[in-house]
Order: sequence, then C-alpha cells, then structure tokens
Amino acid sequence: MDGWMDGWMDGWMDGWMDGWMDGWMDGWMDGWMDGWMDGWMDGWMDGWMDGWMDGWMDGWMDGWMDGWMDGWMDGWMDGWMDGWMDGWMDGWMDGWMDGWMDGWMDGWMDGWMDGWMDGWMDGWMDGWMDGLRSSDTCLDGWTT
Repeated sequence: MDGWMDGWMDGWMDGWMDGWMDGWMDGWMDGWMDGWMDGWMDGWMDGWMDGWMDGWMDGWMDGWMDGWMDGWMDGWMDGWMDGWMDGWMDGWMDGWMDGWMDGWMDGWMDGWMDGWMDGWMDGWMDGWMDGLRSSDTCLDGWTT
C-alpha cells in the first residue's frame, strides 16, 4: 500500500499532474492567456479603443460637438436670441411699453385725470359747494 502510495500515486502527482499543472496549464495561463491579455486585448484597449476614444470620439467632442456649441448654438444665443432680447423685446419695453407708460398713461394721469381732479372736481368743491356755504342761500340757515 505504501509502495503504491509512494510510487505510482506520488509519481502521478509529481509527474503527470504537476507537469500538467506547471506545464500545459501554467503555460497556457502565462502564454496564450496572458499573451492574449497583454497582446490582443491590451493592444485593442490601447490601440483601437483608445485610438477611437482619443481620435474619433475626442475629435467629435472637440470638433463637431464643441464647434456646434461654440459656433451655431452660442451664435444663436448671442445672435438671434440676444438680438431678440436687446432688439425687439427691449425695443418693445423701451419703446412701445415705456412710451405708453410715459406718454399715454402719464399723459392721462397728469392731464385728464389731474386736470379733472384739480379743475372740475376741485373747482366744483371750492366753487359750487363752498359758494353754497358762504352765500345767502337756504343752506345758510342749515350751517349757522
């Protein structure tokens, strides 16, 4: 039993099995697998993939996309949009709207409304009403 254990079994463990582990299996792990990882896979990661990331993708980000952001989009923001804000919108605010506030509205407040308050209304209050109080009319009997 011990002879079999020490001989055939250990010989199998040390020989064929370990040789298979150290040789074919490790050789496969260190050779083909690592070679694939270091060679084709890393070469793909560093070469095609990174080249794609640095080249086409970044070129797209820096070129077309940023060019669109800085060019057409910003040009739209600075041009049409701001031109609308500074031109039509502000022109409307400063022109028609303010002109309406300063012109028609204030003219109405200062002219017709105040003129009515100071003229007809106060004139009526100071004239007709006070005149009734100070004259020899039938109201004198009521106020004295």
